[in-house]
Amino acid sequence: MLKALIFDMDGTLVHSDPVHLEAFAEVLRPEGVEINEEIYRSTIIGRTNEAIFASLLPHLPVEKHEAYADEKEATFRRMASDLKPLEGLLDLLAWAETRGIRIALVTNAPRLNADHMLEALGLARRFEVEITIEEVERGKPDPLPYLTALERLGIGADQAIAFEDSPSGMRAAKAAGLFSFGVLTGLSADEMREIGADGAILTFRDPALWEVLEHRIGR
Repeated sequence: MLKALIFDMDGTLVHSDPVHLEAFAEVLRPEGVEINEEIYRSTIIGRTNEAIFASLLPHLPVEKHEAYADEKEATFRRMASDLKPLEGLLDLLAWAETRGIRIALVTNAPRLNADHMLEALGLARRFEVEITIEEVERGKPDPLPYLTALERLGIGADQAIAFEDSPSGMRAAKAAGLFSFGVLTGLSADEMREIGADGAILTFRDPALWEVLEHRIGR
């Protein structure tokens, strides 16, 4: 029986990747590092800031990585002033709430970003459980963030569905044992299925999603 929906944030609740790409490009330009869509997809999307800056600036100490990460996130929050929920998201949340299906957030983003984005999207206080990068010892692709969310919800993996847009996020959700939809804001359906997605959707209005939801609630 379906008891919870668990969402990633960037690229899942909202198509925010173009803003993140622009923020990384602005912050790293003084270091002579070019950030384009290919680099963003291969090196950045879904990874922790720790891993991202270690790979892009391997010649710098950890302290500089942390400083650049803070600057990038502040830049993102400055740029992310006109965010809109992904199509169908608000209807899905309302559908879940009227049926007593709980909703949770699991993101590699820092708390400041999560609060900023949820407020901008009109989703503040909509998620019963919110797991940000500060709350776990290991971020995605480790399953720990999802396992932590399941523990706080008090349910098993077979009682929830996850939504992810990145390879690291999908690997984390599947390693935690969750039935998972890949949201196609950055990857193709084939790419999502290759990394383990049980289904792939363009928006939250996709009939493939609703077929699974109706089946899982016993209709």
